[in-house]
Amino acid sequence: MNGCQNELLGFLKKEPKEELNVVVMPDFFLDRIITLDNNMQDFTSIVNDVVRRKGGSIDGIKQTDMRGGNAINVTSALAALGAKVTPIVCTSKFGLQQIRSSLRQGKVDTSHVKISSKASVTTALEFQTGNGTANVMLRDVGSLADFGPEDLTDKDWALIENADYVCLFNWAGTRRYGTELADAVFHRVKTSGKGKTYFDTADPTPNKTKIPQLMQTILKTSNVDVLSLNENEVIIYASMLDADIRKRNEEKLFSCLAFDAAKVLSEHLPARIDLHTSELSVTHTEKRIVIVPAFRIPVLRATGAGDAWDAGNIVADAYGLSDEGRLTLANAVAACYLSDPEGTHPTRRKLARFLENPPPRRG
Repeated sequence: MNGCQNELLGFLKKEPKEELNVVVMPDFFLDRIITLDNNMQDFTSIVNDVVRRKGGSIDGIKQTDMRGGNAINVTSALAALGAKVTPIVCTSKFGLQQIRSSLRQGKVDTSHVKISSKASVTTALEFQTGNGTANVMLRDVGSLADFGPEDLTDKDWALIENADYVCLFNWAGTRRYGTELADAVFHRVKTSGKGKTYFDTADPTPNKTKIPQLMQTILKTSNVDVLSLNENEVIIYASMLDADIRKRNEEKLFSCLAFDAAKVLSEHLPARIDLHTSELSVTHTEKRIVIVPAFRIPVLRATGAGDAWDAGNIVADAYGLSDEGRLTLANAVAACYLSDPEGTHPTRRKLARFLENPPPRRG
């Protein structure tokens, strides 16, 4: 890692001459994280006992209220790395207060936040499994379900045209107009803008009937520069393009299947394919495939790793780091976030300290 380490430390210890300007869209969630020391079967048994006695309390359950939503989490991580970020998200008046309260530090412009009638809310249940922690998210997407290109003003469009990166997240949450939003925004960037387009759809299954339209209208076009996916998402999309991936969808070697699925997408889609998992990160460029193992760290939370990873990936891409350096930086941002007791996103200084004496890699 010496060459990559030198590249990253040189980058992190020297402030960039040019400011990175990023627009992120469209979701903010009021999140409650419920951390359970049980596996799913044991917890289900406990809940069944309570239901059988017609109700009651289960004490000793750790719960945390925090900001959520892919776009806002990425905003926080980007701001910690020194980027100027403007979220175009929809939420309630209370939600806007929460955004401003949680993002006091950093260069974050909240003037483009849309006030809607109903905030998006998630309750995440974190279960213990043999392979670590797994989270089940119970969502009420609120007004996000109806958010679309018609909600964007002339000032929003001007901002989009002048941004260095325009990033869309949580396609499934924008139930009615998610594909239309991506089509309008990415098309505007490509025809009138100057920046790159970055797409992380998150888990598309809640809106699975519209996945074929998303594939045809957005993913198969040249309007997406970078498509960021986890192992579940990459397999879902590759299954639509390759019969072998569909047949192997039930196999136990999930990470191997995800790696092959990323290769399928790289062969069928114009975008650069960036895959991030708990074990490794992979990028498929026009010329080669680069694989970088993740860091071995104590994992203190199950949510938000992908958002932190995206922020590191965007910053590294913006400043022209090598593919290995880019993936390593993204892995480091995610690792620092997951292992931080307070769940804060790392600054450039903290990342430099982390990479000066990094933990061992996985694999």
